[in-house]
Amino acid sequence: MLVVLLDNQLCSPHQVCQTCLMADQNGQPRWHQGQLRCGRALRKLTDDMPEQFECQMGFRIAHIE
Repeated sequence: MLVVLLDNQLCSPHQVCQTCLMADQNGQPRWHQGQLRCGRALRKLTDDMPEQFECQMGFRIAHIE
């Protein structure tokens, strides 16, 4: 599951990505085979942290299982 990290809260990508020009037809991030196509991967500081990405618009997105 993908979530958008905002200060002290988690949001659904649909709430943030719906109006983004980089989003797919459904207003979701372009996620394909474990990669965020509309952003870049961020380095993990510890192994127990979820994968995190920074989208083109500057939001931080985490992949949580």
